[in-house]
Amino acid sequence: MASIKEFQVTIDCADPIRLARFWCEVLGYELPPVPEGAETWEDHYRSLPEDRQVRYFPCSDPSGKGPRLLFQRVPEGKVVKNRVHLDVRTGTGLVGEERLAVLRAECDRLVALGAVCLEVLVADEENESCINMQDIEGNEFCLD
Repeated sequence: MASIKEFQVTIDCADPIRLARFWCEVLGYELPPVPEGAETWEDHYRSLPEDRQVRYFPCSDPSGKGPRLLFQRVPEGKVVKNRVHLDVRTGTGLVGEERLAVLRAECDRLVALGAVCLEVLVADEENESCINMQDIEGNEFCLD
């Protein structure tokens, strides 16, 4: 019988700290503590030589239940649709108009943080409502 393994989700990006901060706001995750002597992570990295500048940056679920997210700086920009995306479970257990109202409210909150609403999919005979979105670097995700 296979054992369940812990995992992290790694996301390519241009600005690891900025994207980590965004996803902390979306998911209620936390950044690691800022090193002593620096007020922010950006201050810390600015104080280092260029070869030690941020290439990776994590954020984690403070409860320890969700996977760690690791944001990795890459030189190229996003070109095509993600092959994998996150579904942010905002409307779990809700149906119909109540679900759609909760999804729309969360969408509005995330748009104020810099996300983009791509498409609101309203419930039909087979599926409940969900909202397709993009984060601040164009990575797709869904409010589900």
